[in-house]
Amino acid sequence: MGTSPEITMILFVAVGCFMAYPEAVTAKHTGITRHYTFNIKPKNIIRLCHTKSIVTVNGKFPGPRVIIREGDRLLVKVVNHVPNNISIHWHGVRQLRSGWADGPSYITQCPIQIGHSYVYNFTVTGQRGTLFWHAHISWLRATVYGPLIILPRRNESYPFVKPYKEVPILFGEWFNADPEAVINQSLQTGGGPNVSDAYTFNGLPGPLYNCSAKDTYKLKVKPGKTYLLRLINAALNDELFFSIADHSLTVVEADAVYVKPFETNVLMITPGQTTNVLLRAKSTAPNVTFLMLARPYATGMGTFDNTTVAGILEYETPSSSLKNRPLLKPGLPAINATNFVANFTSKFRSLATAKFPANVPQKVDKKFFFTVGLGTKPCPKNQTCQGPTNTTKFAASMNNISFALPRTALLQSHFFSQYSKGVYTTDFPAFPLIPFNYTGTPPNNTLVNNGTKLVVIPFNTSVEVVLQDTSILGAESHPLHLHGYNFYVVGQGFGNFDPENDPPNFNLVDPVERNTIGVPSGGWVAIRFQADNPGVWLMHCHFDVHQSWGLGMAWVVLDGELPNQKLPPPPSDLPKC
Repeated sequence: MGTSPEITMILFVAVGCFMAYPEAVTAKHTGITRHYTFNIKPKNIIRLCHTKSIVTVNGKFPGPRVIIREGDRLLVKVVNHVPNNISIHWHGVRQLRSGWADGPSYITQCPIQIGHSYVYNFTVTGQRGTLFWHAHISWLRATVYGPLIILPRRNESYPFVKPYKEVPILFGEWFNADPEAVINQSLQTGGGPNVSDAYTFNGLPGPLYNCSAKDTYKLKVKPGKTYLLRLINAALNDELFFSIADHSLTVVEADAVYVKPFETNVLMITPGQTTNVLLRAKSTAPNVTFLMLARPYATGMGTFDNTTVAGILEYETPSSSLKNRPLLKPGLPAINATNFVANFTSKFRSLATAKFPANVPQKVDKKFFFTVGLGTKPCPKNQTCQGPTNTTKFAASMNNISFALPRTALLQSHFFSQYSKGVYTTDFPAFPLIPFNYTGTPPNNTLVNNGTKLVVIPFNTSVEVVLQDTSILGAESHPLHLHGYNFYVVGQGFGNFDPENDPPNFNLVDPVERNTIGVPSGGWVAIRFQADNPGVWLMHCHFDVHQSWGLGMAWVVLDGELPNQKLPPPPSDLPKC
């Protein structure tokens, strides 16, 4: 693997297995400090016979792998060489008392402007597995993303068979147009954005797209070997089914948390989710080439990219001729196979062992009920819009509040007690202000309210949130991501949540622990977490179109009384707005 000049590495023999690009490592008590440099710069790239300039990290698409061990400290200097403002989010990292490094623009930091830099400085504590990093401003994460792989501590093993090889596969979404222009046009007209032109495996669209046979991802395997596939859905706006022809996969981890292993032929991964699977190659190499496919799971009423990305699983054999081998193609569920998705997601369970416990809160201090869905806002005067009507724009909301990004970072405002200056208010509703039949006939009034409204909770509060999909402008699955925390998925169902009859069926023994969960189309999901990480933490839909329309909110978790329960002051190089 080539090493870019920006990031060279001093490799100790002990970490020789790392296929990483750290530029230095220094010993520390529990881990190692790893240094990276991310140069944000443009690069011309050709896909689908279309050449365009994209924003990249170090000229790579997808971006460089970051590989560390549990307990390591990471220092990543991000230098912005492009006109776009930028910030980088370390998706799924708990960021314990390091909220200044979380990365969402205008939430925990102002974005990094052209010619400026910022060092993300954090320690990965109590986590191991597959996560990823991505830009967290507008739609720049369409091309600015890469894997974040956290290996177990030295001398620690996986709770499953040791793989022969580990392979990250990132699902992406390719636009021939500039994604920034796509979302800007949508926000201007109020209509749905133009959809992507292709899906990709590790940046490659594959042979089912126009003139893309040469841009095909190939996974070469040896007969009888076991491979750990680190699957990451970095697509902007689409949940994706994934399957490999004539091979079953064993799921062993979700969102960097080990799960009870289960076998499946088809996976569904939402944007923001990661899934580790074991692939056992056949004992003898068949004279066949196997396709791996991904295509969307889509339930909304809007248009979407209804195409399929293909890669190739190829057995290494003495016979080098592949041309005459038949191609085997996997079957995938129907585009809107909601029952399959519900059945699949219900299979995820925490290990819940002494070594990897499921510390799900058994009692709840504060309960919240958030509706999640689409809505409208009025078209500006003297303008014709392209929303549901020509007088409205599309919007999205939680509890009918469409989240408005402030002009300065919320975490700074909170830390220096500036919210009285009008940056944000603390009156986000804990329950819908006007209850209705959420999954039944939608109300006539679909207008949302705009605001930068937050929920404030004391340190170490145990929280339960029921996320309820609505049928306003069509029921739809929404992948909800919580920054700064993992949560336990204690229950889910279709229809309206029943506060009397549903909680007795909650799983409080071995629920899956995640950072991103799909709110079922026309249904609900219940999550619990312990608010033990002070700071300001965004919770939002990981469909970027819905986030752009306002589907999000933020939690303020106050400091605790002890020194190790307080957020430290911001670093001196924190970007300014």
